[in-house]
Amino acid sequence: RNLGSRNGGGRTKGMIPAIVGNWWAVVLRGLIAIALGVVTLMWPAVTIGALVLLFGFYALLDGIFSFIAAFRASKHHERWGYLLGEGIVGVLAGILTFAWPAITTLALVYMVAAWAAITGFLEIAAAFRLRKHIAGEILLALAGVVSIAFAVLLVIAPVAGVLVIAVWIGVYELIFGVTMVALGLRLRKWSQRSLPASTATAGVP
Repeated sequence: RNLGSRNGGGRTKGMIPAIVGNWWAVVLRGLIAIALGVVTLMWPAVTIGALVLLFGFYALLDGIFSFIAAFRASKHHERWGYLLGEGIVGVLAGILTFAWPAITTLALVYMVAAWAAITGFLEIAAAFRLRKHIAGEILLALAGVVSIAFAVLLVIAPVAGVLVIAVWIGVYELIFGVTMVALGLRLRKWSQRSLPASTATAGVP
């Protein structure tokens, strides 16, 4: 299964140029998730206050990267709705955690679960659109499934304790981060393969 366009002739439509052009943001988003996952797992006896700050920091950065991608997509008149949705959810979640430092463990659990579920559904929806153009959508869909599964786990056991929840968040961030890095690198490879074809097409009178 190659990384070529599924529309033939090396052409891409819809939101694909924006995603490919922002492959670095996808990789960076994954690296940040991995870093926070490692920190969380290495520091499992984290306090609720520190856990709030870690989640708020990641959600805010994640939202900002989505806003950047949405802005670039809108400039090219491409589909940017799901990117804007992820950005709004991430930034709101980040601001809310910083504005509510005395949040309880149970409230934090439900907030993280809501953020993960909404983000997961948006990523799966984006994957269905991505599959019409290139063969890298399975990674984005996998990231969405992981997010939704994590949200369900939190809702099922919301009173597991700060230590357990911290471990869950750390594992989730690691899996999600690795998946996003793999997707970003795959998009980068696809963009490099499509560039020569685009150049050759441009040179045809």
